[in-house]
Order: sequence, then C-alpha cells, then structure tokens
Amino acid sequence: MSSAATPPNHQPQPPRLLYCRCAYAQVVPENVKNDVLAGLAEAGEAFKAVPDLCEMAARRDPQLAELAAAEGPLRIAACWPRAVRGLFMQAGAALPNEGVSIHNMRTDTADTVLAGMRSGESNSGDTPAPSGDTP
Repeated sequence: MSSAATPPNHQPQPPRLLYCRCAYAQVVPENVKNDVLAGLAEAGEAFKAVPDLCEMAARRDPQLAELAAAEGPLRIAACWPRAVRGLFMQAGAALPNEGVSIHNMRTDTADTVLAGMRSGESNSGDTPAPSGDTP
C-alpha cells in the first residue's frame, strides 16, 4: 500500500526590496530619495540599493535578470512604474505581471513610498510619464 506524498509546507517568500538612487537622471527630489533610503535602513529589513536602474538597463546588467526571475514579491522604489518595467524589458529581464509593486519617488512623498514598500500596495499606480519625459 502506497501513501500519497504530502506536499511540502510552502512558506510565503519575504518581499525583496529594491531602492534606486536615480543618480544620473536626477529627476527624483533629493529629499524624497534621502528620506526613503533612511526609512528603509531604519526599518531593519534587508534591501538592495542600486545607483541607477537606467544605467543598469543600458548595460544590460545581469542583476536585473536575477531580480526579475527570483521567487517572491518584489517591491521597487524608483520612478514611473511604466518606465521601470520598460527598463527591465530593455535589459532583457521583463518583470512578471504578478508580485511586483513599483513606488514612484518622483510623484509620491517618502512616507507614501515607504508605506507601499512595507505593504506591497502600489499607491501611485501606473500613471504615465509626462510627454517628453524620459527615465
């Protein structure tokens, strides 16, 4: 008599947090970038800080593919959600449709971005970038 295998107990993956400094475009208000970075550091959760997603996408940095392919939710503090998705696509590392929340430091306050990074709920939606605006 054979017994059915019991499925393994799957614990939900903790969210991966990604913070973009937007160092080269300089389109995110400095105080918002600083406050979000400080808030993430004070929260005590692990997060990855990168200097500039635009530059990483231009170099097709393999870290973007690793981030896009990894298990579990991904929460990104950067700029326009549509632009961030486009940068990952440009790098050949399209983000999944599910499990990714992108928080816009260009339009939201640091408190709003930090709340979204904690909850995973996107507060800024996918508001289109203004005409002529590039990431």
